Amino acid sequence: MAASLRPGDVRVTGISPPRRNPTLSYPGAVDSVTLDAVDRGLLHALQVDGRAPFSRIAEVLDVADRTVARRFARLRAHGLARVTGVPDSGRIGYAEWFLRIRVRPGGVAAVAGELARRPDTAWVIVLSGGSEVTAILRVDGEQPPSVASLSRAPQVVSLDTQRLLRHLTDRQWPGRTSALTPDQILALSTPRSEESGRIALTDLDRRLLPALARDGRTDYQHLARGLGWSDSAVRRRLEELRRNRVLRFDVEVDAAVLGYPVQAALWLDVSPAHLLAVGRALATHPEIAHACATTGPHSIVAVAVCRDSEGLFGYLTERIGAIDGVRHVETAPITSIVKRAAPL
Repeated sequence: MAASLRPGDVRVTGISPPRRNPTLSYPGAVDSVTLDAVDRGLLHALQVDGRAPFSRIAEVLDVADRTVARRFARLRAHGLARVTGVPDSGRIGYAEWFLRIRVRPGGVAAVAGELARRPDTAWVIVLSGGSEVTAILRVDGEQPPSVASLSRAPQVVSLDTQRLLRHLTDRQWPGRTSALTPDQILALSTPRSEESGRIALTDLDRRLLPALARDGRTDYQHLARGLGWSDSAVRRRLEELRRNRVLRFDVEVDAAVLGYPVQAALWLDVSPAHLLAVGRALATHPEIAHACATTGPHSIVAVAVCRDSEGLFGYLTERIGAIDGVRHVETAPITSIVKRAAPL
């Protein structure tokens, strides 16, 4: 580890989450790790192609293969980065729902823990110091998710479920995708088709997708052995799913690791006539990690990431406040992330 920081390096120092609750990830609460240009390039490269061989990434970054492998192993050992396979919900016939729960004091651990253990949840996030929990639920078909057990829980004050209509950003948040040049990105990119229709999942898909969600970089041999299929069948189907945009690979990394410890959920009340324009505007803002359109009183839900609280204040007043059609904004600080896109 470098003894001093060079321009562009980021050092994150904090206290790791307690071992008795290893799934809890506090923004900014990670081991002391210095990210340099190689680390940032590696994270960006994995976002371009999560299964790219380390040898290809090393060639693009102009470093040794062992350097790339060692850097990724370090990031994984600190719990700072994981590659996960994420299917396109719409392509496989799943609907996404946004869940917002207000909880009683002291009840957040039980509610968030129950949500995180469910196989149909992603992005289980605790807000406002523990008074709220939000999550995305993926459900087969258009029936609303089953949340009866949660609504009856004594810790729950109120529960609101809204249909997620459209993702408004491409998940390419500049905070983690600005380390490579266009030529380097092109060298790592793989061809994709323009197909957009729904597909029927095969028996192999139903086993393969959960395995890739747990670890998107599992090699073909281990995947085949675990799934009970041949190497060639697994390789062929995985590449088909990627090529047809059914499956993408995402890098789970805390924004605090990249120097953005202040994170907040935003609920925007937008007039219907301005919804698309506001969505396009948010997609150009480097502060927005993700935004989506939903049903309900707040038509857009977004996550903003900033370097400090002053930066968040400036973003809300100068950027969000200047967008036509935004009638009201509600904000809540993100205080912990219990589950991201992948299973625990």
